[in-house]
Amino acid sequence: MSLNKTFVRYRKYLLLPILLAALVIVLKMTILAPPQVEVATVQKHDLKAEVYGNGTVEAKVVVGVSSKITGRILELYADQGDVVQRGQLLARLESDDLLHQQRQSEAGLSRSAASLAVEQANLQKAKANLALAEKNAQRYKSLAERNLVSKQEAEQHETALLVAGQEVARSRAALDGARMEQSAGRAGLGFARSKVADTLIYAPQDGIIITRDLERGATVSPGAPIFSLADPKTIWVKANVDESLLKGVEVGKDAVIALRSAPGERIPGRVARLGRQSDRVTEELEVNVSFNTPLSDFRLGEQSDVYIVTGAKSDVLAIPAGSLSRHDGKRGVWVVDGGKLSFQPVTTGIEDRRNLTEIISGLKGGEGIALAEPAKMAKFKPHMKVRVAK
Repeated sequence: MSLNKTFVRYRKYLLLPILLAALVIVLKMTILAPPQVEVATVQKHDLKAEVYGNGTVEAKVVVGVSSKITGRILELYADQGDVVQRGQLLARLESDDLLHQQRQSEAGLSRSAASLAVEQANLQKAKANLALAEKNAQRYKSLAERNLVSKQEAEQHETALLVAGQEVARSRAALDGARMEQSAGRAGLGFARSKVADTLIYAPQDGIIITRDLERGATVSPGAPIFSLADPKTIWVKANVDESLLKGVEVGKDAVIALRSAPGERIPGRVARLGRQSDRVTEELEVNVSFNTPLSDFRLGEQSDVYIVTGAKSDVLAIPAGSLSRHDGKRGVWVVDGGKLSFQPVTTGIEDRRNLTEIISGLKGGEGIALAEPAKMAKFKPHMKVRVAK
């Protein structure tokens, strides 16, 4: 009983060291424990440097299909989304009044042709009369010189010759007038026919109908679009690229396009055109990226991402971009060896979209480098002990 009483009396003195030892163990395993890091191995990769841009699908050329005349739409032969060929009939306007004008012009042309024939006949008659008057004048002049006819009679035939000559001149002028009238009639008929032809609206080029802006029964004015037509070969992405990333972005560079309607699909493209004026507010430049293969199904204005390849290297040393840090004003990585850290300055090259950075010098390959949050890496020091996460 005395032993039990002694244990009870000194129990609080025995528990205190045990509690202190447990506290020390807990502190060493938590607050005083070395920081935990992940370790990545330096190894070789195939890298591509890509510049990101965000934009929309647009058409380089959108053609408005419109009418040259004012008229009411009778028929529409195409709708939004239809693929059309150049010369295909798309719409027909009301043409009754224009057809009447065309028939009137045809009648006028026929009348001018008849007038021309009459004037040609009159000219031939006037020429014949002139020839006869000339012969008579010469004969009576000869007779008057021999006193076989009176001088007055000879003068009358001279006057008749002058009148016949004037008649020929008048007939020629009338014939020229008839010809001009016929030319005017032909021009009027051509104009009337062109107006009738303008009531038929044809596709000016191959393409896809983007919009149908008017419907049957509507009255169209000259220049007002009935359809909007785009050629799939001219579809591209108008992307905006930050000015600080433009180095290496040139016309002809390969690119990859990601459409919002096709997540995960990478569509090959190429830089087709660079803008020459940046946005002064966003500090971005417009870069037009075309599709290597024209899209058969597209939506203008669709949100798109582009990745322009500015450089590529094969089988080069690379590390995760998050492993790079700064120490004593130098850029490098923390190498983990035997549970301790050592800082190794490095020279970097291109950066891959997979968050891999090329190592040009400073590492040989095979080293284990620390990966941790930036705030934690900022507290790293040479020879610091770390725990490697498993």
